[in-house]
Amino acid sequence: MSRTQWKFLTLFLWLLALFLAAWTLRQLPLEDIIARLGLLTWSDWLLWVSINIAILYLAVKRWQLLGQALDAPLSLAWLFRLRQAGSAVSFLTPGPHFGGEPLQLYWLHWYCRLPLHRAVAMLGLDRFMETGTNIAVLLAGVLMLLGTTILPVGEWLQISAILAAVLSVMLVLSMLVLQHPIWLAQRFRPLALRWRRTKETDGRESGWLALVELLRSALSHQRPRLWLALAVSLGGWAALLIELTLLLHLLGVTASWLDIVLIMVAMRLAMLLPVPGGIGTIEASVLWSFQLLGLPVAAAAGLIALIRLRDVVVLLIGLGCLASFRRLRDNDLPAADSATR
Repeated sequence: MSRTQWKFLTLFLWLLALFLAAWTLRQLPLEDIIARLGLLTWSDWLLWVSINIAILYLAVKRWQLLGQALDAPLSLAWLFRLRQAGSAVSFLTPGPHFGGEPLQLYWLHWYCRLPLHRAVAMLGLDRFMETGTNIAVLLAGVLMLLGTTILPVGEWLQISAILAAVLSVMLVLSMLVLQHPIWLAQRFRPLALRWRRTKETDGRESGWLALVELLRSALSHQRPRLWLALAVSLGGWAALLIELTLLLHLLGVTASWLDIVLIMVAMRLAMLLPVPGGIGTIEASVLWSFQLLGLPVAAAAGLIALIRLRDVVVLLIGLGCLASFRRLRDNDLPAADSATR
């Protein structure tokens, strides 16, 4: 795809996202939204902010644990800057989950002074674990809901089949990388030729085979740390459910745990669509799930407002982190073997 075509696609998706958002907002009672939000106390806001800080911390902590398992220890502060800056780019590009990875790889290699194969392993393993956990949790949520009378079986069976297929493909690809790296390199020979075996400054080899050996070593000798990273990733999902439960409570909505699961699954599935920031799709998913459950539309509007307020704040933090990389000086850079804090 050429640069012009990519720009056209991005513009089209942004226009589509804004159209969906406008269409959804037209159906919402704005006066009721303001009234509901006005009932929140400062302690409600403080509790909500604390939960979101915990969510951000768990995401960065997982990345730090994976870096330690790959012999790439970096401080939480640096990883937070890297993650939020990349997330800001991802939010503004088609698909709110991916987009900032090339920049994160560049920062890990250039600013954090990690060898390229180590930077690729650290970033790739984090994205693999996050994506795999997300797909697995969503699949479990859909299967849980299929056992009830809330959802029509036919359409959601197709969704569960797609999620299971994606998860299976990820597992097969990971096995190919670890068990048959030479065969895989031969299948992608042009790419493999560009990434030839080179020497690092300390004489160790880097490249495709060095990356595979690094991953194998982590899986063999760092299993407790990898399991802890997986637990932290699942803890992030628990924090997301706690946040949603809190927001529904603050908005005066009485929802069962199955209702909460449905709303969460609908929102997260909407975020998988290739729309920048999930704009329009998340709003439509919240409105759809509230109407399906017979919950007040005004509460759906309040939930949308709070979610987008959080997104704006997180985006501004990410843009601040992104701007901070332009002001870096050599003495601001972390050492490659810096101790983890």
